[in-house]
Amino acid sequence: MLAGEAYEATDPELVMGRRRCQEILRSFNARPEQDLAKSPLGALFASVGEETFIEPPFLCDYGFNISIGRNSFINYGGIILDVSPVTIGDEVRIATGVQLLTAEHPVDPVERRRGIELSRPITIGDGVWVGGGAIVCPGVTIGENSVIGAGSVVTRDIPPSVLAVGNPCRVVRSVG
Repeated sequence: MLAGEAYEATDPELVMGRRRCQEILRSFNARPEQDLAKSPLGALFASVGEETFIEPPFLCDYGFNISIGRNSFINYGGIILDVSPVTIGDEVRIATGVQLLTAEHPVDPVERRRGIELSRPITIGDGVWVGGGAIVCPGVTIGENSVIGAGSVVTRDIPPSVLAVGNPCRVVRSVG
């Protein structure tokens, strides 16, 4: 799964990992900790930088594939499907309702019906701002200091220091 190879989401070890994550998320979403790095949710993540904050409700698959740098912020309704690693840099701002989706399904209907799934990692560079309701698809890297417009669907890599918007998301100009 982590190597990007086909896997079955019904594998007992994966099911147990998702259940453990859901228990921690229920607690976090009911009473969020101000210091994410010291909370059970932060302990579940691969790493969390200082002064990073997530507003509930927040959802993820496993948690252990998520790394978030220092002084980053995820607003209400964030969803991270972390079947593959999701790396979020320092001083990143992720607006309300953003989805970071590493999981994907085969296009071939026979494979899809067999329950086969795939995944590719997502990387978000330092200083990025992802606007409300944006969707970042599997395998995407967003370069440092870029801005993703609200409602965008990011299907391809975005270079550093640009404003990118739309569906599919396209670079419209440089920033900074």
